[in-house]
Amino acid sequence: MSVREWVPVEQRWFGLDRRTFKAGFSALAIALLLIYGWQGLNAAIPWHNEIRAGQVLDLGDGATAVPPVGWQLEQGTLVGGAGASATSLQVLLAQGGATIELIGTTYDGSAAAFLDQVHRSQGSPPGVTAARGTLTTNSGLVGVVESGSGPSGDGVDVAFKMGTGDAVNSAPALLVRVRTASGQFEHYEDQVGAMLRSITPGTAR
Repeated sequence: MSVREWVPVEQRWFGLDRRTFKAGFSALAIALLLIYGWQGLNAAIPWHNEIRAGQVLDLGDGATAVPPVGWQLEQGTLVGGAGASATSLQVLLAQGGATIELIGTTYDGSAAAFLDQVHRSQGSPPGVTAARGTLTTNSGLVGVVESGSGPSGDGVDVAFKMGTGDAVNSAPALLVRVRTASGQFEHYEDQVGAMLRSITPGTAR
C-alpha cells in the first residue's frame, strides 16, 4: 500500500475512510429527497383550486356547466383553459366530504339506456335506490335521475345526452355522479341542483 492510499486510524470508522462520509451522505440525502421528498411535500400541501364566482366548466364541444362557488376543482378544465373533450371528459369537484364527478363519453342511444349501462358496469347509487325521475336543465336538456341513500353514503346519478332534436341519439353522453357521506346530501342539494340546471349543450348540437 502506498502512503497516499494509507488512511490514519483516527480517520477510519469500521475500516472505512471517514473523510468520504460527508460526500456519500450528501449524495444519499439528495437521492432520498428525489425519491420520497417531493411525494411527502405534495401530500403536505393542500390542494387549492377553489371555484370563484363567474367561472364556468368546459364540458367539450362548446358545452358548459356552472360549478358551485367555493368547491375545489381537482380535475377538469374551465372555459378559457386548455379545452376539454366531450367524449373523454373527466371532471372532479370536491367540498368537504362531497364530490361531483362529470364523465363524458360516446353513446348511441337514450339517456335512460346510458344510465342502465353505467349501472351495469359501475354499480348504482349506494343504499336503497329511489324510483327514477327526470331533470330538465335551463337550456332544455332532459336528464334521467336515480338516487340512493344508505349507511355507506348518499348518491345521485344523472345521465344526459348532450343534444336535442334529431341529433340527440348520436350526441355525446354525460354522467353526473354526486356522492356524499350518509345523511349529508341535503346540505349540498341546492348547490348540486343549481349546477345540474346550468348544464348547456354545445351550440353545434
